[in-house]
Amino acid sequence: MRLGYGTNGFANHRLPEALAVIADLGYEGVALTLDHNHLDPFGPDLRERTAEVGRLLARLELAVVVETGARYVLDPYRKHEPTLLHTDGAEWRLALLERAVDVAADLGAEAVSFWSGVLPADVPEAVGWDRLVASCHQLTQYAADRDVVLGVEPEPGMLLDDLAGYLKLRAEIGSETLGLTLDIGHLVCNEPRPPGNCLRLGAPYLVNVQIDDMRRGVHEHLEFGTGEVDFEQVFEALKDVRYEGLVAVELPRHSHAAPKVAADSIAFLRKFS
Repeated sequence: MRLGYGTNGFANHRLPEALAVIADLGYEGVALTLDHNHLDPFGPDLRERTAEVGRLLARLELAVVVETGARYVLDPYRKHEPTLLHTDGAEWRLALLERAVDVAADLGAEAVSFWSGVLPADVPEAVGWDRLVASCHQLTQYAADRDVVLGVEPEPGMLLDDLAGYLKLRAEIGSETLGLTLDIGHLVCNEPRPPGNCLRLGAPYLVNVQIDDMRRGVHEHLEFGTGEVDFEQVFEALKDVRYEGLVAVELPRHSHAAPKVAADSIAFLRKFS
């Protein structure tokens, strides 16, 4: 496995400078969140800008996964909306995910990570699930045609919020393209099993790992050593299942101190990895 850092934790940096700092600190990869100031997926000349980022990643020797959880990239008023579950606007979310697949194909990214979204108040759960399944059918075909792997992330508070939900979705989709993203903090936050058990259960499908500290029942990404995650257990499980992908730090609310937090994070994680 290789340690990476998420660009959503460098929101106050220009993307080239963020990548340079991440590489200089010793990270081997980056989780690139497509956002307004970091390879805007809806800006002009996306293909050309992507090629420029690809050249920079190659020069810095950084592997990459593409993340799609930017807060206001689709709606300036509503965080993380619209989602694949909405009655109006779901096509914009699907368009974002398809553009992320295009970016990933051009960059040679290891995966594209995405989540289901929060179930809207006016949408019955069964309807929301059917919409998610239909969108994932379309997206997996789009990704498979471009030789890109997807990683669905169970997210606390969303329709698909745990590993059991992912396994149900994968069974209905029936595509090897639909892999799994696991956030270590989320495993502590709301999974019934210990993180190590979750990693072993999800190992056959695991294409992307995000890492942070967290407390049981509280969805707040914390700096390492300030929550309840047993990192020794986590890295033991990752080694046991021979996970070879990126393990990228996910601290999206720490951009105000990004260089220091990133330096502290890699020093902490190296004790276990």
